[in-house]
Amino acid sequence: MDALDRAIIAELEQNGRLTNVELAQRVGLTTGPCLRRVQRLEAEGVIRGYRAVIDPGAVGRSFEVLIDLTLDTQDAETVEHFEQTLARAEEVVELRRLFGSPDYFVRVAVTDLAAYETFLTRHVMTIPRVRGISSRFTMKNVKPAR
Repeated sequence: MDALDRAIIAELEQNGRLTNVELAQRVGLTTGPCLRRVQRLEAEGVIRGYRAVIDPGAVGRSFEVLIDLTLDTQDAETVEHFEQTLARAEEVVELRRLFGSPDYFVRVAVTDLAAYETFLTRHVMTIPRVRGISSRFTMKNVKPAR
């Protein structure tokens, strides 16, 4: 990967809807070589896809909660069941297994506090072997994820 590949990636991270003509102009290439580079980056899995960034408030998900979660045990069956259950929940925006403590970081986006309480009691607290849940509420998102 060279400087031109990195420039292409940086431009597409900012705006994945750029046309090949616009992208080529921004990185200083002609359209043919630019398109071939993008296609190669896609084929190599460097560019994994394109997506729309949605305003959470417009879709009723402006209340964000960060959860630190600990399990009683780390056996394969418990971990697999926990991860599959939470990964299926539409409220879960991000789910990470961590080294150390806590075991998991979960980012949840819902309508309001009542919706979070419902999610917590109906989904998270019904999963076997959940030992500790610590919820933190986002005051302000200073640097949103891309």
